Amino acid sequence: MRIRLDLAYDGTHFRGWARQPGLRTVQGTLEDALARVLGGDPRLVVAGRTDAGVHAAGQTAHLDLDEEQSARVMQRSGRPGAEPDPVAALARRATGVLGAYSDVAIHRSSIAPAGFDARFSAVWRRYEYRVADRIAGYDPLERHRTTNVRAELDVTAMDAAARSLIGLHDFAAYCKPREEATTIRTLLDFGWRRDESTGVLIAAVRADAFCHSMVRALVGGCVAVGEGRLDVDDLADIRDGLDRVPEIKVLAARGLTLTEVGYPADDQLAGRAEQTRARRALTGDE
Repeated sequence: MRIRLDLAYDGTHFRGWARQPGLRTVQGTLEDALARVLGGDPRLVVAGRTDAGVHAAGQTAHLDLDEEQSARVMQRSGRPGAEPDPVAALARRATGVLGAYSDVAIHRSSIAPAGFDARFSAVWRRYEYRVADRIAGYDPLERHRTTNVRAELDVTAMDAAARSLIGLHDFAAYCKPREEATTIRTLLDFGWRRDESTGVLIAAVRADAFCHSMVRALVGGCVAVGEGRLDVDDLADIRDGLDRVPEIKVLAARGLTLTEVGYPADDQLAGRAEQTRARRALTGDE
């Protein structure tokens, strides 16, 4: 039985998604909670492995249950007062183990459609990045999810620079290199707006996939444009140069949130997963 899990977490006190010995991670925390509910040694496969300090409002993962774990889930269906859908109840049970006011929660658990793979079936990921400049001011209540910049930023110039980067390109200039991994990505959407009520600048960026630190570098480039240190056209020129430059700073993880993962129709899930695996095997991509 394959289970789809829809997750959210505050990444402030996690050392990223992936389980690491001796460190508190999202994967390790969730798998330990699921083990208490299901028994055995559950292992999660996630749509996007977020870095230390990065948050998620719409993360997706899947979990394969062995026969014993499946039986433990389904045996609750006949108990008095049990929820009618024992798979859906798994989210509540695991979140209960995590405790009140936990910084990670499973919002939904369901039987995954045939062919579903949280990582390889995904067709896009969407992130949001929040920046507070001098116009917005510093709000201590938002400090864990907003990066503060001590300048007045030109949101119109930032939006124009962001839109100039959209399309299929090699984003090596905006990625931390990994040996034998491609940096070619399709940037589907990228734009900036200023929140009408708070004044905070919000970037919305969507791509088929992202390489390491790509979103935070793209945002850093746009902030440089907003400050007047770079021109609007410079970001595309830097991208096409394929080399990292000191003018592009990788901004703090605190401002970044994975907001949504997109998947095709159920009858296309298996085909998409097979296509993605083949492409990544060919390019050495992670």
